[in-house]
Amino acid sequence: MKIAVSGKGGVGKTTFAALLIRTLDLHGKHVLAIDADPDANLAAALGIEGAERIVPIAEMKEMIFERTEAKPGTMGGFFKLNPKVDDLPEALSARLNNIKLMRLGSVKKGGSGCLCPESTLLRALVTHIVLARDEVVVMDMEAGIEHLGRATARAVDRLVIVVEPGRRSIETAGQIRRLANEIGLKHLSVVGNKIRRNDDEAFLRRNLPDFDFLGFIPYDDTLIEADLGGRSPFDVLTSARERVQEMMGKLGGE
Repeated sequence: MKIAVSGKGGVGKTTFAALLIRTLDLHGKHVLAIDADPDANLAAALGIEGAERIVPIAEMKEMIFERTEAKPGTMGGFFKLNPKVDDLPEALSARLNNIKLMRLGSVKKGGSGCLCPESTLLRALVTHIVLARDEVVVMDMEAGIEHLGRATARAVDRLVIVVEPGRRSIETAGQIRRLANEIGLKHLSVVGNKIRRNDDEAFLRRNLPDFDFLGFIPYDDTLIEADLGGRSPFDVLTSARERVQEMMGKLGGE
């Protein structure tokens, strides 16, 4: 099972991804968690100790040079377009129970589509993870889903878009769906987060009428306090855990 999670910044995308990953782990699944959002910190949300010390793969200059035979930060020129990456999930993962986590980081020079060693290695790594790995993969992605391409999109079982009651969140969901359609990623679901009352759920259903809703997570100050205190949302007592477990069943995780 390969799941990508996306959504506008601040909607609770990483919280949902962390709850899903920890729930899968609780059920004995081996999970490869991929933090592909430069602005998120999935490791901390999962409760991995020393999360702030995890070096993003895009910043591992010596390793990138070794694998691509080109200096990171350069563009064009000659370098390996298919670098060896199949050993990286084992070698570069932080661990928690049955969870392995990789933090991809971002390419700081030339934009996401640049022809540079960092971008080439990250794309090769994501392709390997999605196409060749036999464990459950959950990817916490930015709204641009930039790490996915046509080759990998067909192998992603589900793109989950996390939304909150608000116009910008809805607009972002539409943009993500357009990007997904462009690369052939057709299996989309929506999770409504920060639901304070029935009107919020009705608002999302009314404004996203042709989206498949996986479920809804109530607004809970406890989740915000957990984030501020550096605790995993899975390790505090909220109804979100039960809601995500129900969604996991719909995703085929049980």
